[in-house]
Amino acid sequence: MSSTVPTMESLECDWDCSQLFSTIQSVGPAGSGSASSEPNQTHSNSGLDESNLKLSIIEERKRRRMMSNRESARRSRMRKQKHLENLRNLVNQLRIENRELTSRLRFLLYHCHRVRTDNDSLRSEYTALRQKLSDMQQILLFKQLQQFSSTWPYNNVPVMSEQTPPPLII
Repeated sequence: MSSTVPTMESLECDWDCSQLFSTIQSVGPAGSGSASSEPNQTHSNSGLDESNLKLSIIEERKRRRMMSNRESARRSRMRKQKHLENLRNLVNQLRIENRELTSRLRFLLYHCHRVRTDNDSLRSEYTALRQKLSDMQQILLFKQLQQFSSTWPYNNVPVMSEQTPPPLII
C-alpha cells in the first residue's frame, strides 16, 4: 500500500494555483517563505514581513501609549477626587472654626457692653459722689469759719443766718 500525495502538477483545475500559493506565502509568517529560487519573491516577502513588523510595532506602541494615557487619566481623576475631598474637609473645618469664633465674638461683645454699662454707671456715681464731697467740704469750711468768727475777739460783724452759708472762695 503505497500512498500517493497529489502534487500540483497532478491536480487538474481551471485556474492557476501558483498564484494562490504565492498569495498564501506572502501573507504567511516571516520565516515560512517558499524555497523558491527567485530572489525578487524572497525579497518582496521579507519587505512585507518588515512592513508587517513595523505596523505591529507601531500598533503595540499605540496600544501601550493608550494604556499609559488611561492609567495617567485614572491617576489624575484619583488626585482630583482626593483634592476635592481635602477641600471639603477644609471647608467643614473652617465652618466649625467660624462658628466658634462667631460665638466667642458674641460672648465678648456681650461682656464689652456690660463693662461699658457698668463703667457709665460708675462714672455717674463718681460724679455724684464727687459733688457730695465738694458740698460736704463747703459745709465743713463754713462751720470752721463760724467757729473761727465766734472766737474772734473783735467780733463786730453780725453773724449771718445759718440757713444760707456764705459763698466760699477756694
